[in-house]
Amino acid sequence: MEINEGTTTPPPPDVDPTADGGSPPPPGVGTILNLGQPQAPYEAEDDHSGSGVDREYNGVFEGPEKTLDAVYPSDSIVASVYATADGGPILRTGLRALPRADIDRICMRARCTILSQMSNRYLDAYVLSESSLFVYPHMIVLKTCGTTTLLRCVATLIELGRKIGLEIDWLGYSRKNFSFPGDQMFPHGSFHQELDYLYSHRNLCDRLNGDGYTLGPVTGDHWFVFVADHTKREGLEYDTDRVLNIMMFDIEQDVAQKFYFDQYQASLGPDETEEEAIRRISMEQTKSAGIDALIPGATIDPRAFEPCGYSMNAILFHSYATMHITPEEGSSYASFETNQKLKSYTSLISNVVRAFRPKRFVMTLMADEGGVVQLGENPLFTDSASNAKVVVPFMTTSKSFYVDNDSNAKVLMKTKSCIGSGGGGGGGGGGMATYKRRDVASIKVEDDVVCMMGNWVLEGNEGASN
Repeated sequence: MEINEGTTTPPPPDVDPTADGGSPPPPGVGTILNLGQPQAPYEAEDDHSGSGVDREYNGVFEGPEKTLDAVYPSDSIVASVYATADGGPILRTGLRALPRADIDRICMRARCTILSQMSNRYLDAYVLSESSLFVYPHMIVLKTCGTTTLLRCVATLIELGRKIGLEIDWLGYSRKNFSFPGDQMFPHGSFHQELDYLYSHRNLCDRLNGDGYTLGPVTGDHWFVFVADHTKREGLEYDTDRVLNIMMFDIEQDVAQKFYFDQYQASLGPDETEEEAIRRISMEQTKSAGIDALIPGATIDPRAFEPCGYSMNAILFHSYATMHITPEEGSSYASFETNQKLKSYTSLISNVVRAFRPKRFVMTLMADEGGVVQLGENPLFTDSASNAKVVVPFMTTSKSFYVDNDSNAKVLMKTKSCIGSGGGGGGGGGGMATYKRRDVASIKVEDDVVCMMGNWVLEGNEGASN
């Protein structure tokens, strides 16, 4: 049973996670969903059903993203071509050797398009019309928001991998429960429908025989995960992986206003193209919100949207970070995700939450066992109830003006920022805000993959729900 989600087909009765009388799983326990054999086989005529990208904006937007990770065995990579980027020649191997037309095919299946691209020696990062795409030689990470049809990419990912001699070794799909489930398109009507669709591809790739899981309270914010893992790892000496995701809801109104296009000078300057104006406004939004300081040293690629919204990719050596913001009142949302391998995420989490001042946030961590072992401290699990809090100092800003004698207009002279020490973080200005962990869940899947999620609520706002 799925709470807070619409369903297009009733779920099978034998996979109801609340079948014990209607009560949700106890805190800290993930619910396992295994639908067994596919109910409907994958059909070849579905190949182009996700090719359209036109949609009408109705004033609200599904911010929380769907995420699809496909990993291929790196020791099988042989294809390579040379290309150039700002940093000089790049040897494109494996999936990075795929032509742009193939990358566009992946996006079209998900009903999104590429807006910009940047690269370094290790990966290619694409800002999409709905979120982001990252391509490594052995891995593709695709995040899409709104009403995109992300899972329709699976057959294309299988096909393109085989085109260069690679078979999918690991497939992961995850998402939070939707805010507007009724707006979703097939196969995203429910998690059960998504699992059915994934299993229907097993005639194309028997390695997709994974399992589905639900973490968190089904009566509130929860996280759906599917993992099919055939990767062979020896001990803890292999190259580990971990991904941290922070999903923030009801962000502070004055922060949300920074991501409306009309808050900036939209008229074109002398010799400025429309694309250059978008890039200018994108950078203004980035600096205004302090996003450029979240990943020091990284190369960033921001994008502002009309009438509102924002996306940003950042790359730093092997790592990526991505941020997406939906500022609409009543459904405001901001997310931050990174696969950067830090010993501690405490400062990063504090800085991200401080930038947006949400009323609540959901944090997830997916890692192999080696990645968990390497953590100096776990950002979700703590030893005591007092430590199960995130305390965030907000910045207070004061501005000094002078009056121009000629125009009689106020002119900004300087801006001074400092960390506030007052109480209360729900409004503008400075101070300290305390977020209390409301619940947490963890589960180990496919032998060595650990999935964790937790919900945090601004103290004084404990009654908030999705």
